[in-house]
Amino acid sequence: MQTTRHQYIARDSGAVCDESLFGDGFVRLMYHGVRESAPALFRLLTSPRMTGILGYVNYDLPFASGGSACARFLRQLKVDLSECLLRPEELDTPRKVFERQIRYWECRPMPERPEEVVSPADARVLVGSCRDTSSLFIKDKFFSFDELLGGERRPWLNALRDGDFALFRLTPDKYHYNHTPVSGEVADIYTIDGEFNSCNPEAIVAVATPYSKNRRVVTIVNTDVKGGSNVGLVAMIEVVALMIGDIVQCYSAEGYRDPRPVTRGMFVEKGQPKSLYRPGSSTDIVIFQKGRVSFAADLLENQARTDVTSRFSQGFGIPLVETDIRVRALLARAR
Repeated sequence: MQTTRHQYIARDSGAVCDESLFGDGFVRLMYHGVRESAPALFRLLTSPRMTGILGYVNYDLPFASGGSACARFLRQLKVDLSECLLRPEELDTPRKVFERQIRYWECRPMPERPEEVVSPADARVLVGSCRDTSSLFIKDKFFSFDELLGGERRPWLNALRDGDFALFRLTPDKYHYNHTPVSGEVADIYTIDGEFNSCNPEAIVAVATPYSKNRRVVTIVNTDVKGGSNVGLVAMIEVVALMIGDIVQCYSAEGYRDPRPVTRGMFVEKGQPKSLYRPGSSTDIVIFQKGRVSFAADLLENQARTDVTSRFSQGFGIPLVETDIRVRALLARAR
């Protein structure tokens, strides 16, 4: 019998935590009822138009009861107000809460060694490999490799084939800026249109390779340049989800100052803000060339645990336990 629980491991404490899945009942109905019995309605619910409507209703209307409703919402999401640049009274809509800026230079410390790769987001992370000879091999569970990067992008497909990847699931309570995981020169950036499937674990297990079906932005960074992280080519894929209407590219070299679009030829520094999801839950995928990085040992150990109740482990039949990771925290090291 399938459990309704989904657990993850808190990296800082090692504690096993139960995730409160937002809208879990609605997602179950969509992906196990509507999707199977009313496919046309399901396509409507995961369309750009419906995502825009749901996003407005859920995130743009002011809190109905003023300050008290806002305070309850912030407590429900467990937002640490001491991190935020805005005062609590200024966070007067759910959108402002989800798009909040934080003092990341103080509250999200970053390893300083150039060979260390960092997390692009506050998220729950899984790592894997596209090689069938790897102990981390996860074949076509979360995405189809060719489809994810765009089938016509042959140079990048060839360069990154058989590589390793990290998958970051941003839940609605998270800080929703993405930061650059590596330093290097932007070799390419492009958008691939698609659907707006939910990032709830139930939806991910129900829909084959959902991340390569959703709308996404692909950024290719060449790190083998002066000042780069020296881990080869790195693809960062930002994937939209249900009620996510946009991904705003807004790179800042210092704080959140002078944000600018990410363009080819730009040099981006590790740990700096790169983009913003508007709003809700969403996913980042970072793909590395074969043999260029080794993932942090604690992430690998946590992922293989069999004493944690994970819908991914249950749905895919192999241990797949997420670790809660902070943006700019250690993800991997150059080999």
